[in-house]
Amino acid sequence: MPRYVMGVEYDGSGYFGWQTQHQEPTLQSTLERALSFVAGGPIEVVCAGRTDTGVHALGQVVHFDSPAERPDRAWVLGSNSRLPADMAVRWALPVAPEFHARYSALCRRYRYRVLQRATRPALDARLVTWVREALDIAAMQQAAQALIGEHDFTSFRTVACQSRSPRRRVIGIDIQRSGEEIHFHFEANAFLHHMVRNLMGSLLMVGKGVQPPRWIGDVLQARDRTLAGPTAPPQGLCFLGPRYPAEFGLPPEHSA
Repeated sequence: MPRYVMGVEYDGSGYFGWQTQHQEPTLQSTLERALSFVAGGPIEVVCAGRTDTGVHALGQVVHFDSPAERPDRAWVLGSNSRLPADMAVRWALPVAPEFHARYSALCRRYRYRVLQRATRPALDARLVTWVREALDIAAMQQAAQALIGEHDFTSFRTVACQSRSPRRRVIGIDIQRSGEEIHFHFEANAFLHHMVRNLMGSLLMVGKGVQPPRWIGDVLQARDRTLAGPTAPPQGLCFLGPRYPAEFGLPPEHSA
């Protein structure tokens, strides 16, 4: 059966996360209903990375199998005609049958946006996390260095995380100011449940001067979630997408 791969973006504010569950709406079930309409039969999708309630995506990647023969453009336009305004298919392509949106990914990338100013946002309230206090970017950059490499990230995952191993390889963390915003970019082979938001909660404590930069490394080594900072809000988090081997022929932003 032919396999297809698709790029999707969404504002996750109005959904109970990605995965289909008894609470509705979810992003997965919303996309599957639209695709099933285009295919004229049931479609089930597999995503590169499940996002939590309120978390967004610019480059979510999914694959699905379907006997329906449709031009790439028809998958895109047909799906978008059935999707709500806060979700959109960006591109679709046929792909080799061995491609898997989750297991073929070499790495995954997230961005966390913090608005640092005295007054709360209105226009971007669903897309940024607002912080009143001044943040020390140099201190956060210093603290983040302890997280680079392969480590046991038990201190930064939720107790509900179902991953069999707490070990992950963080490839890079970049922290830069852009006007009134501070952008945090995370890249790793994979992430644990709530890992980025838990890292952000601790990095913000360093940025506010509540903890020194070396504290992040101490918490990491302790492997104790109770010692880390709080889980940061979801609205500032956006899944930028995975990267795959170039042989699969995906768009440049997804090819390593």
